[in-house]
Amino acid sequence: MNLYIKQLFDSNASHYDPERRQLIPCFDDFYGMALSLVESDNPAPRILDLGAGTGLFSAMVLQKYPDAHLTLVDLSDKMMEAAQARFHQNPNIEYIVADYTAYDFQGPYDFVISSLSIHHLTHPLKQQLFFRIHHLLQDGGSFINADQAAGHTPQADAYYRKRWLKSVYGSGLAEASIQASIKRRELDINAKPEAQLNWLKQAGFTDVDCVYKNFEFAVFYARKHNE
Repeated sequence: MNLYIKQLFDSNASHYDPERRQLIPCFDDFYGMALSLVESDNPAPRILDLGAGTGLFSAMVLQKYPDAHLTLVDLSDKMMEAAQARFHQNPNIEYIVADYTAYDFQGPYDFVISSLSIHHLTHPLKQQLFFRIHHLLQDGGSFINADQAAGHTPQADAYYRKRWLKSVYGSGLAEASIQASIKRRELDINAKPEAQLNWLKQAGFTDVDCVYKNFEFAVFYARKHNE
């Protein structure tokens, strides 16, 4: 993954969480849907969080499953430091500073989760990652990806951006923070929902869906069926 991406997120680590609600107009529904899909009969599921950042999504999961075993991985060491500060000395949490497209994880996992990270990858890397995720999941495990998705046309993408800018400028967020977010979004490589669903099927998932979408914010679900 790009070193420039790491530098941008390193510089934003201390501001990341407080700005989330203002930068994601549908924050509650977006994360709420993703969290609702983390469903397990096991009170201590093994969960891998790709591009975990400050641990925002993992923290929500941990409230739902306090005994969960979480592995958080992110390219930004500053983000991982913020995650460690969030979770204090929780012995059930492992932190990895690495490029998750190349790291050798020790599965299997009950869930692989990700939020607002995979859209930074090129499309071929997304496809390769989906194969790796399928391999890392145990039978019956699920992949939940709360991410950004492209519109069906360039006109749709332009409209999504217009709506997003209107929302963030009306949110009360400082101008410097807005400009920093706009700068980060120059690195976005969004893929259309139907392309992502096809890639998940090609990776071996048979139960796949885009279960939530609000302009470019989408939640994808994929389950690895028992063999």
